[in-house]
Amino acid sequence: MAYEVYLDDIRLPIPPEKIPISYPGQNKTANLINGEEINLVRPAGLAEISLDVVFPQMDYPAAVWDGSVDNAEDFLDHLQDLKESKTPFEFIVIRDGPGRFSSFDTNLDVTLEDYKVSDDVKEGLDLTVSISLKEYRNYGTKIMNFVLVEDQAGTVQAAEESGTERKGEPENAGSYTVVSGDSLWKIAKQLLGNGNRWQELYDLNRDKISNPNLIHPGQVLTIPS
Repeated sequence: MAYEVYLDDIRLPIPPEKIPISYPGQNKTANLINGEEINLVRPAGLAEISLDVVFPQMDYPAAVWDGSVDNAEDFLDHLQDLKESKTPFEFIVIRDGPGRFSSFDTNLDVTLEDYKVSDDVKEGLDLTVSISLKEYRNYGTKIMNFVLVEDQAGTVQAAEESGTERKGEPENAGSYTVVSGDSLWKIAKQLLGNGNRWQELYDLNRDKISNPNLIHPGQVLTIPS
């Protein structure tokens, strides 16, 4: 199985040996007056991800460089920018089995919680970077504006107008305009019902997309029928 791991727009040259993702619960137990214990079910907590990344400083045959970073120093500078910007970014894991068979993928919006750089003698000149990520869930208030409209019968009705930002919509039955925050996985899940069908989107739009993990607002993609 081949792995491609992306932090923001950076592909890690060497995928981590392990990618533990924890999904903590927030359930609480309570005791009733008769002494019986009950479980208070609450929404799941935010996913937590821990990675130990070995970033090479030598040219290894197994390392894949796609131009998103040049070296270990460039990678550390990008991590520092992510930490200081206080903005979420995408964590993506693409899993390909034998014959490019697409297994399930991981695509999460995350924040950089912490990272630690180690010079490990076992790794020679390479750097070991321990990274902690936490899932990010978008939140905020929604403003609804209502306009009174009089129909032909003279009845006044309330027509709802949303004050929120428009989501990406198909231009027609076979196309879609990319908006901020989109990824091929999200578009495939929204329009095709399965995020793992992102490969179909990519194959159909190779003339417009050079990197399946770098799409830009305003791009018009062809949607599989």
